[in-house]
Amino acid sequence: MHHATASVETQPGPANAAAALYVGDVMHARLKPMGHRFSYRVMSLLIDLDRLDAADRQTSLFGVNRAALYSFRESDHGDRDGSSLSAFARARAVERGIDLTGGRVELLCYPRLLGYTFNPLSAYFCYRADGELALIIYEVRNTFGDIHAYVLPVQPGQRSAAGIRQEQDKLFYVSPFIEMPMRYHFRVSPPGQSVKLRILETDTGGPLLAATFNGSRRALTTAALLTSFFSLPMVTFKIMAAIHWEALRLWIKGARLVPRPQAPAKNTVLAIARSTDYSRTPLAAGRRDTAPHQDAVLR
Repeated sequence: MHHATASVETQPGPANAAAALYVGDVMHARLKPMGHRFSYRVMSLLIDLDRLDAADRQTSLFGVNRAALYSFRESDHGDRDGSSLSAFARARAVERGIDLTGGRVELLCYPRLLGYTFNPLSAYFCYRADGELALIIYEVRNTFGDIHAYVLPVQPGQRSAAGIRQEQDKLFYVSPFIEMPMRYHFRVSPPGQSVKLRILETDTGGPLLAATFNGSRRALTTAALLTSFFSLPMVTFKIMAAIHWEALRLWIKGARLVPRPQAPAKNTVLAIARSTDYSRTPLAAGRRDTAPHQDAVLR
């Protein structure tokens, strides 16, 4: 039995599958004013938003826009009205002057388990027809039901052997223990045999919070889903429970609550400052200070 499980765990599946799984670890580390770190094992879904019907047929334990043991619903993302998420992402690309005609859009997120999920962060990977990654949409949620999309075109200077590096001022309230004047530093290795998402949140004094996800590709099959169901029982429920548990621990340590501003009801999308000169913002100094520390924090 042990060898059979290992076989499932190491099978990456075909690279052109409409949907695949990524199993790995999520880590969060609060760096100041108090240290606080936790990690847990999760299973993420990567789904081609233009091939939902094919994904729906991969196994009877997985359903698209329908009930199943594990499922994916378009109404959980984008405008959250059940409309096409491929169209949502492509519309955001057009707004940034990017043509995705003939390309593909893949979404990395947590699937529903027994009808429930919570996605603190989902990522859309938007590719041109030639296969080049042109745009990443970072879709962020908070526990109050709000959702916001950061739409960041991939610029030539952002690519390196270490991954794609992007930056964005914080525009959306997430944690009740973190102030709004912050800046995100993303480092992403797009989905392949593995996927890596790394976020460093900084203020003018330097790094404040680091979060990472490192996952390895698995085929989305009946065997893989059954393995996940028993090895990661109720994982989607545990994600929400962990958020509240860690918030309680932070509060006990003395973290100060930050009031929540009024948020729009629908998903709002904002570009990475097409007309803003960040060298003039209060966070510019913080951005310069974080450069030497970012790789050390986000390993």
